[in-house]
Amino acid sequence: MTDILEKSQARQRLRSLSEALDSGALKQVARILNGGLSPSDIAHLLESSPPRQRALLWNLVDKQLEGEVLQYLGDDIRAYFLSQLNAQELADIIEDFESDDLADLLQQLPDTVIQEVLDTMDEQDRQRVEEVLSYPEDTAGGLMNTDTITVRPDISIDVVLRYLRRHRSLPPMTDSLIVVSRRDEFIGMLSITRMLVSNPASTVREVMDTDIEPIPVTLSDTKVATLFERYDLISAPVVGDDNKLLGRITIDDVVDVIREDADHSLMSMAGLDEDEDTFAPVMKTTRRRAVWLGINLITAFTASAVIGLFEETIAKVVALAVLMPIVASMGGIAGSQTLTLVIRGMAVGQISGANVGWLLNREFLSSVLNGLLWALVVAVAAILWFQDWLIGAIIAAALIINLVAAALVGTVLPLFLKSRNIDPALAGSVILTTVTDVVGFMAFLGLATIFYA
Repeated sequence: MTDILEKSQARQRLRSLSEALDSGALKQVARILNGGLSPSDIAHLLESSPPRQRALLWNLVDKQLEGEVLQYLGDDIRAYFLSQLNAQELADIIEDFESDDLADLLQQLPDTVIQEVLDTMDEQDRQRVEEVLSYPEDTAGGLMNTDTITVRPDISIDVVLRYLRRHRSLPPMTDSLIVVSRRDEFIGMLSITRMLVSNPASTVREVMDTDIEPIPVTLSDTKVATLFERYDLISAPVVGDDNKLLGRITIDDVVDVIREDADHSLMSMAGLDEDEDTFAPVMKTTRRRAVWLGINLITAFTASAVIGLFEETIAKVVALAVLMPIVASMGGIAGSQTLTLVIRGMAVGQISGANVGWLLNREFLSSVLNGLLWALVVAVAAILWFQDWLIGAIIAAALIINLVAAALVGTVLPLFLKSRNIDPALAGSVILTTVTDVVGFMAFLGLATIFYA
């Protein structure tokens, strides 16, 4: 009930802020921004505003809130606001950042600015951030936070509790303490909930969980997210090749990875960046989309060239021009279904060399059955339309050929692209559409040329 009330109040504050903006009451806008909205709400409002209004709102945000708001912004918008700040202003903003969040932010800055910001930090904080920055952004090392609480296995639970009480607060998302040896080698995890109900005289070794596998520092962020999902983790330790503890990953960072992967898959299908700003300026939007449109134009010319090979046949049988889009469209849809399914299976780690053969066979049989079904429907419609049995048979055969080709290419293509380190979500749909268009037109017009020549 409390959550519903809070959400209702937040929506009311957003409506009041919108009304104040429309009326030009900037003092009221500033009061609502800094007194009634959470940093995540402010970030959402900034992302939902056109550039001029966005800049106005950002200037009204209190300096004390800027750092928290930046953490919730998309990369494009955050990079823009960061570019407006000098090194000292950045240092003031990031004072309370976690090491992983700070590393994410710094990676969007030029190297010279990064060094200037690092120079303003104390030795311990700088070492923590540099540790995270030394790993690629899309690995466990790039995700991890070096702020951890560790204990030894030979001390008692009572000692651990007294040790924790000396802290002002625990790091966010601390559901377990990490048990390490004197050489900082990972041994196991001590759940806080289990510790609280254990005998204070028990040792950590007696209570800890040693079945938990630490995450290698070089593991990809996508695989990290899969592990968190599979084992319902809230936090997990990160270790190097020597099994020494380097940091930990928490669920809030994994949620960001899952969201970014989902955005990437969705936006890549249209050739867009996952951080595409909805309200980006006209020229910036135009430049980004022009490349993708150019690539599609090349593929369209390829399909047109195939049609041009059969110009004389089309001139003789006008019905071919009317029916051509059906063959290409059906192949494109069938291929997209398979392509999407395989890309998703690859993303969640369900597809491997052991089951590709089964999947390929399933897609082949499914495409044959669907081909027979819809070939019959289209053949009957074509015969009734043009009073020509031959053209019905030709389009039926072409449809079956194209659906089978689409299914096979849709299965194999993403695996091939992945093996060549090419993003299947970005390149797959363009290549697939070209293949289904070319195969469809070639089969339909080629068969027509044979039988109508």
